[in-house]
Amino acid sequence: MGPDESWQLIQEHRLAIADLLKLLTPEEWEQASLCTGWRVRDVAAHLALGTSAPPVVAMIREAVRARGNFDRLNHDLAVRHAQRPTSAITTELQHNAGSRDLPAVTNYHNIVFDVLVHGQDIAIPLNKTLRFSEDAGLAAAENLWRLRWPWSTQRRFRGLSFRATDTDWSAGAGPEVRGPIRNLLLVLAGRPAGLPELTGDALPELTGRITATRRQPVDRT
Repeated sequence: MGPDESWQLIQEHRLAIADLLKLLTPEEWEQASLCTGWRVRDVAAHLALGTSAPPVVAMIREAVRARGNFDRLNHDLAVRHAQRPTSAITTELQHNAGSRDLPAVTNYHNIVFDVLVHGQDIAIPLNKTLRFSEDAGLAAAENLWRLRWPWSTQRRFRGLSFRATDTDWSAGAGPEVRGPIRNLLLVLAGRPAGLPELTGDALPELTGRITATRRQPVDRT
């Protein structure tokens, strides 16, 4: 999937998430997302932040504050951005949906799976439906599989193989896990919510690895 097609996909999914956010109640904004330690409000703020590239100097300052911990940096930025009214978060995401700005540490490939996974982080625990195309999921899963930083997906799931049942995608070597590409993408991103629709001999091992490596909430103090 090339740059223009990827950015079009990113824009469409940002708009779909913004439309979903408009319908949430105040209580739903405060519910826990699939992303450990993040509320729906925090995930939405993170996605809104992703539509603009912060200055390099600002990112260096935030990295120092987070003591070099990438997860904490992401979390702290999102939580601070989430303190604004929910309408402002939704409007920012909607108005900047077509933005191609990129933080210095990432690329458009990463934004594809970031938008898809975080969209599900919001929708699934709220029992909402959010558009998810197999083609988009395939591109996101392939990029996530090739990721080397801030973690290595292949190292995390070494010795296991994955095969989508609704599109032409497979990866890895070893005992197999198979199922819809959406569910495979979620488990590759460490979300146990993707497990129920998967099958295969490697499912118990996959479940154990996700449980063992599940990230704990970041201290907000």
